[in-house]
Amino acid sequence: QVQLVESGGGLVQPGGSLRLSCAASGRTFSIHTMGWFRQAPGKEREFVAAVSWSGSNTYYSDSMKGRFTISRDNAKNTVYLQMNSLKPEDTAVYYCAAHYRGSYYYSTSYDYWGQGTQVTVSS
Repeated sequence: QVQLVESGGGLVQPGGSLRLSCAASGRTFSIHTMGWFRQAPGKEREFVAAVSWSGSNTYYSDSMKGRFTISRDNAKNTVYLQMNSLKPEDTAVYYCAAHYRGSYYYSTSYDYWGQGTQVTVSS
């Protein structure tokens, strides 16, 4: 019922910046929260940030707060993740997801997922 498409990933040097986009389509009126997660090879999927679909509530992982910023453009049905001061440990596949109920922190609470976009931070 909801389709999500991520874009904006790529290769950046440590200390660089990157902005990811997630375009939503379908029954977006049912979405309560949009979240960003990331997963590195051999690691569990990790919460990054979330924003309410309507309203302005935002949530961040403590390790990323201050470097990453989540935002929303309702006119474009798009959620963004601005990433600054990137570190090699930020290298992962980044996913956006649509949330209807439950805790925004847990990936199991999200109902729809994009295919992910690769972010590589390396010198």
